[in-house]
Amino acid sequence: MVNIEIPKHYTASPSSVSETPHLTINREVAADLDSTNQFEGPEKLLEVWFSASATATPACAVSGGLKAVPSEVWKDMLDLVNCQVLSIIESEHVDAYLLSESSMFIFPHKLILKTCGTTTLLCGLPRILEIAALSAGFPHTVANLATGIAAAATPYRVFYSRKNFLFPDRQRGPHRSWRDEVKSLDKLFRGGSAYMIGKMNGEHWYLYLTEPNTLLTPPATPGRAETETKILELPGSKPVGLQGTEDAVGDQDETLEVLMTDLEEDNAKQFYLDHASTVAEGRYYQGTYKAKKERHLRLATITESNVESMGLDGKSPVRESGSHHQPEIDVFSNTSSENEELTASDDEDLFPTELTTEGHALGTIVSEASGLADIYPPSKYPDARIDAYLFTPCGFSANGVIPAPKGSSGTHYFTVHVTPEANCSYASFETNVPSRQTGRETAEVVEQIVSIFKPGRFSVTLFEAKPVAIVGEDSDTVTELRAMERQAAKKRSRMECIRGYRRVDRIVHELDGYELVFRYYERWDWEGGAPRLGEVGV
Repeated sequence: MVNIEIPKHYTASPSSVSETPHLTINREVAADLDSTNQFEGPEKLLEVWFSASATATPACAVSGGLKAVPSEVWKDMLDLVNCQVLSIIESEHVDAYLLSESSMFIFPHKLILKTCGTTTLLCGLPRILEIAALSAGFPHTVANLATGIAAAATPYRVFYSRKNFLFPDRQRGPHRSWRDEVKSLDKLFRGGSAYMIGKMNGEHWYLYLTEPNTLLTPPATPGRAETETKILELPGSKPVGLQGTEDAVGDQDETLEVLMTDLEEDNAKQFYLDHASTVAEGRYYQGTYKAKKERHLRLATITESNVESMGLDGKSPVRESGSHHQPEIDVFSNTSSENEELTASDDEDLFPTELTTEGHALGTIVSEASGLADIYPPSKYPDARIDAYLFTPCGFSANGVIPAPKGSSGTHYFTVHVTPEANCSYASFETNVPSRQTGRETAEVVEQIVSIFKPGRFSVTLFEAKPVAIVGEDSDTVTELRAMERQAAKKRSRMECIRGYRRVDRIVHELDGYELVFRYYERWDWEGGAPRLGEVGV
């Protein structure tokens, strides 16, 4: 019988093995999802850090920090965002929540929340600050009563970003425009900076971030100016002289995001339920036939072995000394591939309903068949877990939890979300797995991703903490920094040449200890015309 459970090297059942990521599925929510309508694929992405790293959490915080907060508390917060939890992968360093609209990742010291559609992500931010204060024990102040919360933890840093919407008129709450989103963030934080990166009349990307050791905004005062959005259109840099930020377990913080539109039709169809079910059916019956044939061959081998052990020929009359003839035995009579037993329909040949309806089983099939499971292959990351879900009638989401290979420390993540409909096709890939850990250049990872979807155009944002030499450092440290700079220059050069695509835009900016590189590409044979902007400018 073919095993239709989620494979071991993807999501695992709850395990008693220490540090092994395990999965919890919310079947009640998963039973009532549909993605029939035109859908806003581009996500809103929020990162809230409450300390510079998992090892730098303040003494007043509870053990485990944000990871110690019960999942039910996070689910209540997500009600404000208008999305629900489908399943959770729990691991030592990060818990990955697969949502009805994208994903959430909880580390001890930070939270990453990514939601698509018409979700109201920023409506959940005050509650996140309250949870960090009251449930996780981070330093906090009595909150501004206008926010409706009792207390608010003081973040270390806050990042909010998104691509320009395709259907901005459908957004709700503070997400009706970038200006409204900036106003909403300014009500919570002091000294935030807002940017628009890219062409006002082309593909662009918005970013809001705070300085390290963020201050909360006091009650509103009349005449307080709103944060101005800076437009970054040309390559350039702004030195700030701040030390780079280290993420959990000492890794330099690095986030790669690939945002793809106008997916090739043949590539997009693999994220439709009907297509995935057909693939699953073919694999299932092929596996069933193979298993049954192997079972018959094993039976024949056992029977033949028993006959030979009695010193007999399988077709010879069986004769004992002084006794009468025994019946003739043909041990190969039931092993032919032409035998009806191999093709007969019985209970075990019934195609499982799990492979005809939306859910995690078909999500796993799509992960394998599309090649997404091979981005961080089990051969190199044997403890990795992928939690994937396929929606009705189409649409796909997946979270990956990637423990570092042996000899390294830490656990990272990746997340993939796909809206395959032709009139709004979109796919996103995001990861914080360090490029040096993969043994591949960033360009190789990007090429593997775009080969799965073959978008007409896509943008790449690479956000890296930038180490800065400090006056008085020894010569060895300076030499190491220069070597890192040379390696970074080589990596940047390789990103100019993504196979099958031409790089249209490239913008480089330094933002408070981070280097942000935004690139926009179009396929060489793309004939789809101008991009569907939806949202123009700020």
